[in-house]
Amino acid sequence: MTIQNEKCYIGIDISKAMLDVFISSNNIYLQLENNTAGIRKLIKKLKLFPDCLVVMESTGGYEKPVAQALAKENISIAVINPRQIRDFAKALGKLAKTDRIDAKVIAIFAEKMQPKTNVPFDKNQEKLTEYNTRRRQLVDMITMEKNRLDKVSKEIKKSIQSIIKLLEKELEKMNESIKKYIQSNDLYARKDELLQTIKGVGSIVSAGIIADLPELGNFNTKEISALAGLAPLNRDSGTLRGKRVIWGGRATVRRTLYMATLVAIRFNIKIKIFYDRLCAVGKPKKVAITACMHKLLVIMNAMIKSNQPWRIEA
Repeated sequence: MTIQNEKCYIGIDISKAMLDVFISSNNIYLQLENNTAGIRKLIKKLKLFPDCLVVMESTGGYEKPVAQALAKENISIAVINPRQIRDFAKALGKLAKTDRIDAKVIAIFAEKMQPKTNVPFDKNQEKLTEYNTRRRQLVDMITMEKNRLDKVSKEIKKSIQSIIKLLEKELEKMNESIKKYIQSNDLYARKDELLQTIKGVGSIVSAGIIADLPELGNFNTKEISALAGLAPLNRDSGTLRGKRVIWGGRATVRRTLYMATLVAIRFNIKIKIFYDRLCAVGKPKKVAITACMHKLLVIMNAMIKSNQPWRIEA
């Protein structure tokens, strides 16, 4: 039996252990454990509200299990940058911070701001993202171990080198797993084929983009740029005119695009000409690189949308 037919807005404040839930239409507050049993109870409760929008903050991964579980049940869900929620709370004058207050503020944010749902359930995408996340973790661990080599004795250096070898073997296995998984899926395989026609984009970059930016090809230029955090934003007020800056978005996508752009600036004629032109008019190199990242992303988006490989005139 459903409780109501009107639109319902629900805020969830997530920690490692708990889910603090506020249902705005009925002023209901729930606290559930952030585990399988707690998520099942949450789904059962939310199914009483046929038309609801659930909003939660991105909390370093703790939100993923509950977000995916709700999306699987066709419950509309939006995961929002925590900074947006905090700024919204300040605008409301809500300076106190507790889990219950945070959940209520998130619910109010959902009602007033009406964010777009952004967590579609896709089992294949979830698995690919998990693979790519593990690959990134392995790369980071190898880098950390290598950074320790010049600060230790010979005995410890041998230990570090053995760990590096082990991690590098695991990285090779993970790269192979990602490659096989992409090739086993027709959609991913086609995206991979198209992206790798761009000079500067290899299998690792292609896999990273497919895993972390599944919206590629389905959004327009402004939307895809905003998702990646590469949409230039004005900082103007009154007579002051500030520099345009990028903010928010998916850091993992920018990290992948950055590495691809460094290669493209050297070997991709279209990107190289664009970069050189920006530098020639006095743009700082970091600004020029960011602009090239944005251009590369826009080209990728157009290629996937049109199902066409790289062309110089693209």
